[in-house]
Amino acid sequence: MATKYAASGDAAGTILGHPKGLFVLFFAEMWERFSYYGMRALLIFYLTKHWLFSDEESGIIYGAYTALVYITPVVGGYLADRYLGQRKAVLFGAVLLTLGHFFMAFEGAPRAGNTDNPVIYVFWMALALIIVGSGFLKANISVIVGQLYPRTDVRRDGAYTIFYMGINLGAALGSLLCGYIGETYGWGYGFGLAGIGMLAGLAVFVWGKPLLLGRGEPSQPLGKTTEWSIYGVGLLLVALCWVLVQYQSVVGGLLGTFGAALVSYVLYIATFRLAYGSYRESPSMPVNLFVLGAIVTVIGMLVVVTLDPALTIIPLAGLLVMIAVMAQQMISKTFHDRDRIFAAMFLIITSIIFWALFEQAGSSLNLFTDRHVDRGGVPASVFQSINAIYIILLAPVFATLWTVMGRKGIEPSTPLKFGLAVIQVGLGFLVLVWGARSVGLDVPVPVLFIFLIYLLHTTGELCLSPVGLSAMNRLAPAHLASLIMGVWFFASATGNFAAGLIAAATGAEGVGEASGKAVVIDVYSTVGWTAVGVGILVMVISPLIKKLMHLDTLRDDNVGSELEGQAEAAEPQAAGMHPTTKPL
Repeated sequence: MATKYAASGDAAGTILGHPKGLFVLFFAEMWERFSYYGMRALLIFYLTKHWLFSDEESGIIYGAYTALVYITPVVGGYLADRYLGQRKAVLFGAVLLTLGHFFMAFEGAPRAGNTDNPVIYVFWMALALIIVGSGFLKANISVIVGQLYPRTDVRRDGAYTIFYMGINLGAALGSLLCGYIGETYGWGYGFGLAGIGMLAGLAVFVWGKPLLLGRGEPSQPLGKTTEWSIYGVGLLLVALCWVLVQYQSVVGGLLGTFGAALVSYVLYIATFRLAYGSYRESPSMPVNLFVLGAIVTVIGMLVVVTLDPALTIIPLAGLLVMIAVMAQQMISKTFHDRDRIFAAMFLIITSIIFWALFEQAGSSLNLFTDRHVDRGGVPASVFQSINAIYIILLAPVFATLWTVMGRKGIEPSTPLKFGLAVIQVGLGFLVLVWGARSVGLDVPVPVLFIFLIYLLHTTGELCLSPVGLSAMNRLAPAHLASLIMGVWFFASATGNFAAGLIAAATGAEGVGEASGKAVVIDVYSTVGWTAVGVGILVMVISPLIKKLMHLDTLRDDNVGSELEGQAEAAEPQAAGMHPTTKPL
């Protein structure tokens, strides 16, 4: 009898032990990341040098833009789960991204703000198209990777590592080529090259459809009217983002309020619908208390972001009620899928801190490199490729390391890896602070310290991002896969907006180069030590979170025959090992 393992891998042949569809997704995502990171390498300089926004304004715009890029996957993931299917959602997103990147090539004359330069509205439209296109593509292409494998298939971490290398190969090439061409020959040429890269990604995805083995298709027949209505919703979302990206303070309010509602919704599903089969079968008192706590949390967050930040006691009170109900339910009823979602939510919240610091790379760290580092004449945007190059070099090392440690039964748990990641991103800033202070504020920082901060941030990223992608897909039930992946990207949105606020805090125009450098260094020192402390705390409580993951009872949804070692699935098994099946 054929196993699901065989069906998912051997029906169309394999490459390096993985389905050929993985490499279609690899190259499609590679070109999408080429375009995204090529544009990202130039964006902060485009805002400060072409549109003449201040450092503070540019940091907020950059943070709002990148936050929206990570908010929209929640909508794209939901529409894919419910109607479109992941493949059509990725295709629609790729079309929007291609248009957005080509619109970035229209630059107009340098001018501060919106005054007397209508081309800036084309710029806002380009950002809106990229935002919504990413929303339909990002969460869903990651889900298709997971759909090529059963939930307990030990190749999954290896597959996500390969996929992650595709992301970073595109990011490295995009930052190098688009950054160099944009700063050397003109913004339009750099952004236009990014558009060509996205067009190549679209072509690869269309060509490789047969190799996806039918994965990512709608769960129910999709009528043309419904399909085109969803595309219309996507265009309306573009119009909304066109407004939001111009009024960045609204994005902060949206993140706070929508984030509270989204987290409450996911926890509500996990606590009651999953555990009891339906809300009607759930105990009424805990349900009512949870709903009350959720309402207080959401309304309280709205009050905080629109009226008075000092009133944080209101959403905190609602959150405490929800936590109390969840704790009571965990004691009164054992249900492993619910606990796994709780574990996933903890990982998601931890990732916010990581991304808030990591995403300084495209904003404040990019400007710091341009102004305060001895670059030897190399354009600052080119240094954006360092992280991606490190990923390409180190991803196989980390994949092998997890494999060897897994075989010996000493592989760190996912929560422990997250704690290590947060510590490393904090140490990266502390190393840069030490380097800058050691040479003096009036002396350019040796470029070695830029390579060191990116090295520590990259090793931290390899402990968190591919591991997190795999964990979200593994911990979520199949019918909630895209929603949970969307929440993962929403956490990145929150982290990116927080990154914009941190970057704005580093802005210090008009105070002299040494004083401006001192402001940045002080901010980096504060956030670095904070991250180290948080990372240590996460490592301390990681055994409890691992227990909530219930790895010993994780099962595939529809397994034809059981995998040997299934009881030890996930982290205790090494990624890349090919399991045999138990004879029936």
